Amino acid sequence: MNENSEDQGPDPIDVAVGHRIRVRRKWLGISQSTLAEHLGVSFQQVQKYERGANRVSASMLVRIAQKLDTTVGELVGETPTPMSDESLFEKLAVPGAVQLLEAFASVQQPSMRTAILNLTRSLIEESDERTVGVRRAR
Repeated sequence: MNENSEDQGPDPIDVAVGHRIRVRRKWLGISQSTLAEHLGVSFQQVQKYERGANRVSASMLVRIAQKLDTTVGELVGETPTPMSDESLFEKLAVPGAVQLLEAFASVQQPSMRTAILNLTRSLIEESDERTVGVRRAR
């Protein structure tokens, strides 16, 4: 029996390209609606591209790269820069990640950056402990 690729979900390559598009768009402060208008598609279509739910055609990829002031090679992961690390793109694609990074980078005092990191880590640990406690109680 032939397996249908649609049953397997989005292709990981399409997802990775979508992550790169989203990260670059958010880094530049361009909304999905603005990008969609430039491309002549709906913002929902841009969402589908960014999730990897819809594949981006070669011509559309060129237009996206032009609007995002980058290269097609960068969007498809063909550059030898450290930014080609997929896990980094996945982390930056989390809603709010780019804004958090921008805010953190704007903090001038090293001691305050350290305090922010410590606070974040303690909040994560506290959340993890609560989650484990809820699982044990069930």
